[in-house]
Amino acid sequence: MKTLFKSVVLGAAALALASAAPAVAQDKTKIGFIYVGPIGDHGWSYRHDVGRLAIEKAFPGKVETTYVESVPEGADAERVIQQLVSKGNNLIFTTSFGFMEPTLKVAQRNPKVFFEHATGFKRAANVATYAARFHEGRTVIGTIAGKMTKSGIVGYVASVPIPEVVSGINAFTIALRKERPDAQVKVIYVNSWYDPGKEAAAAKALIDQGADIITQHTDSPAAIQEAEKRGVYAFGQASDMAKFGGKAHLTSIIDNWDKYYVERTKAVLDGTWKSGDIWGGLDTGMVEIGPYNPVMPKEVVDAAEAVKKGLIEGKIHSFTGPLKDKDGKERIAAGKTATDAEMLSMDWYVEGVSGDLPKK
Repeated sequence: MKTLFKSVVLGAAALALASAAPAVAQDKTKIGFIYVGPIGDHGWSYRHDVGRLAIEKAFPGKVETTYVESVPEGADAERVIQQLVSKGNNLIFTTSFGFMEPTLKVAQRNPKVFFEHATGFKRAANVATYAARFHEGRTVIGTIAGKMTKSGIVGYVASVPIPEVVSGINAFTIALRKERPDAQVKVIYVNSWYDPGKEAAAAKALIDQGADIITQHTDSPAAIQEAEKRGVYAFGQASDMAKFGGKAHLTSIIDNWDKYYVERTKAVLDGTWKSGDIWGGLDTGMVEIGPYNPVMPKEVVDAAEAVKKGLIEGKIHSFTGPLKDKDGKERIAAGKTATDAEMLSMDWYVEGVSGDLPKK
């Protein structure tokens, strides 16, 4: 999903836009999607498929969409992407980090087809990249957790130890400890984006270790369901997961790709598509915060909304110094904020995260 950036600079000045070939003329523009998980995961792949449906709704009679779900990141992805090309798709969205190299290989062989790769950093004349600033949402829910926890222990069900995930853990922990300075975040990696059994087991283990709030960077609602069973609070991931834990679920970080997908489809239809990179946050609507559970006191809701507003207006940054890592080394100086490149290559934990960062 998923992002693995190593010392990559993505500032606006570095985003060179390259024109691609004109759109292919035909009765309907065919658009293909490749997903790393099932569309029924209620998380990452589900939300991308919601975006696919938004395209169909926006352009009735003008487009034809198709998708392939549960495609492993690796060699098999190249075969599936090439199949989408062979079936006449003019625009193809490849929606996981591990699809980056396969996307580039297929794109090189098919220069008249447009490709959009989620969370990647390599582009070409016919390959664009896009991602969302998920860490901003974690700053909001970290604020909520800091005000709602009683034990001061929060459990974090994580997928794989890559910068996208690590930066989210850190953003959450920083916000948490602004409200509860002695709070600790315990992390369990399940080494998968979607494995309901492992996600539930991780949540159970974290609750057994004293966590009274569970958050996650995995794709199924299993952690929330476990929290509901055990009587603790939880946050949803990628979509509104309230229906899976009516008492436990406080809110969700929601990925919203709809507007972006519609805009990029329109660009293909009118012949203005260009390669580039987008990294949208709360201000663009790519990241949203779901409805709040009524169990949350007004002061908690007000605090969450104030942080969200500050992030949207640029008055608050998820990573503002001074920030030290868990070993006491200063990583971001006082008065400074992390650059995009620093966030996208983050391989260290902030103070307050228990345990060591696993090596991939």
